[in-house]
Amino acid sequence: MGRDLTALFDPRSVAVVGASDDPAKYGHAVAAQALRAPDRRPVHLVNRRGGTVLGRTAATSLTAVGEPVDLVVVSVPGAGFEAAVDEALACGAKAIVAITAGFAEAGPAGLARQRSVAARVRAAGAVLVGPNCLGIADNTTELYLASDRFAPGGVALLSQSGNLALELQLRGEPHGLGFSRFVSLGNQADVTLVDLVEDCARQEATSAIAVYAEDFGDGRAFAAAAAAAGKPVVLLTAGRGSASARSAQSHTGALTTSADVVAGACRDAGVALVRTPREMTVVLAALAAGVRTRGRRTAVFTDGGGHGAVAADAAEDAGLAVPELGRPTQDGLRTVLWEQSSVGNPVDLAGMGEQRPLSYADTVGALLAADEVDAVLMTGYFGGYAASEGGLGGGPAGGSVLAEGEARAAKEIVAHLAAAPKPLVVQSMYPGSPSCRVLAEAGVPVFAATEDAARALAAMTGRGAADADGPGVPPLPPAAAPLAEPGYHGVRALLATAGVPFPGAREITDEAGLLAAAAEFDGPYVLKALHVLHKSDAGGVVLRLADREALLAAYREMHARLGAPAYSVEAMADLTDGIELIVGVNQDPRFGPVALVGLGGVLTESLRDVAFALAPVPARRAEALLRGLRSAALLDGVRGRPAVDVAAAAAVIERITAVAAAHPEIAELEVNPLLVRPDGALALDARAVLR
Repeated sequence: MGRDLTALFDPRSVAVVGASDDPAKYGHAVAAQALRAPDRRPVHLVNRRGGTVLGRTAATSLTAVGEPVDLVVVSVPGAGFEAAVDEALACGAKAIVAITAGFAEAGPAGLARQRSVAARVRAAGAVLVGPNCLGIADNTTELYLASDRFAPGGVALLSQSGNLALELQLRGEPHGLGFSRFVSLGNQADVTLVDLVEDCARQEATSAIAVYAEDFGDGRAFAAAAAAAGKPVVLLTAGRGSASARSAQSHTGALTTSADVVAGACRDAGVALVRTPREMTVVLAALAAGVRTRGRRTAVFTDGGGHGAVAADAAEDAGLAVPELGRPTQDGLRTVLWEQSSVGNPVDLAGMGEQRPLSYADTVGALLAADEVDAVLMTGYFGGYAASEGGLGGGPAGGSVLAEGEARAAKEIVAHLAAAPKPLVVQSMYPGSPSCRVLAEAGVPVFAATEDAARALAAMTGRGAADADGPGVPPLPPAAAPLAEPGYHGVRALLATAGVPFPGAREITDEAGLLAAAAEFDGPYVLKALHVLHKSDAGGVVLRLADREALLAAYREMHARLGAPAYSVEAMADLTDGIELIVGVNQDPRFGPVALVGLGGVLTESLRDVAFALAPVPARRAEALLRGLRSAALLDGVRGRPAVDVAAAAAVIERITAVAAAHPEIAELEVNPLLVRPDGALALDARAVLR
């Protein structure tokens, strides 16, 4: 059930330690907010000098309050912080909100102080938000302990930035977005992002959880909590482009960035990942509509060709499909539109709206009723008749008639949506017009920008490529015995034991061993230099050695050039009709083992056609990742080549990623290439990098 945060969000009484009459001090802002609901619970103001604060008598200490206090806000200078926390615990506090800064963010000494305080809080059975936070608020319990007000609504906002939270509130206001809770995360010394996501998921008044986080703490636990929330989670994070510190060790390390890891974890968890506060607002507004579908087939409906073309491009850029409508749907549209209207997709009124505003509603109704349409994006001038004085050059009387017709059309669109609920998003040149407000008040997201409307619709439709079975974070397997031999053949043996198929191979150190190995299996042969980083780049791999003589000659040349301590003699795999993949797993410090799958071979880093997911990766999810690659068409055969066995590749990916997840001592595990042919999959090379 997670931690009990009742005392944090619905305390029986509150005290603000450091309350002040000085507007420049944070204790002033928090105290003023706390006093907004004095009848809900006792609110005690504490200032060591006593006197009055905000017209109320202030206690000189928590002890002087003379009664237990459930929640204590600590906003005092750093030197007095520990004493204030200890006094709060001694007075029976079950929750502490620590505004005071100067701890983990200040260096090792501050981190040590922070850990000591957190340990004392937990030992007392209490909870602590912060330190270095900007407070909390809960509109459902009239708890106001932040410097600013948050309009009531259904979004729980968990943020490491106070100003960003304020921006989200400002951007959300035109869309009717409000907040059930606000929590400034601070340093997460005790109460973590995971704790808060779990608690907000249980809060009935919360319909969506918005997160701005720079530090996830346990990122895998965050992903698991988000997947289990049963409510939409929208994430905005920073530092997406930082490269892995182990980029020189393997292709996997070189290709893995923080952005890739977060994106893969969000896909697995069903979290909507956004890049800006504006995009977060767009997605939240879309989710507030409450209508979602798995399909992405989108009908673009416009009253102008330019708007329709731009919207169709924006929809496809957002991952939506804009297919041509089928003949029955087109015929149905022709019954409600005039001859010059376009009915293919985009559907264009071609001026009919000026003659008959109700044609907007008729068209939307027909599109919503069509089985081949999953969602509708309406774009253009709708709203302008009511917003423009006199309409479109028709004079006051004509404008009034058009405005009235547009208002009726808006109401009919709402009725059509109620009869056939599907995602509907509107882009309008006049989003604040009375007609658009009718739509917005009925839950239809309305935007001024085409790209915002397309992004909103994408948030209401479809699922990620790896989400075939719904969101979920795979559990980590029990840790296996550490890998004793991290060399090439040791890694091969580890994977082979797990069911990963390899060609026959033998490690050799001299010519006698080479000839003995050649006698164990037929040619053609492969010769590899071992203990050489990036063997192909160093000329340490030779393929298609037809016989023992060619193998021996290649060995002598390679050994003279590289002087490697050992070599591997292997049976040459049949590369006919095969596709080379890469499968790698990186141990991320926040998210644990993260898998990479994609197009492999020597061009892996150049092509960068890869996808990421939390490991271990189940076979069905692995297959979905492969199908989502840019080069996925190759898997089904092109230009006369047969399709390859994607299911076999997915099964091998599951085994490789399961091994890596069970070996936390392996920082990077990579199979490259994994050859996939029409008749199965075969691992041709492997490496491991220990922590």
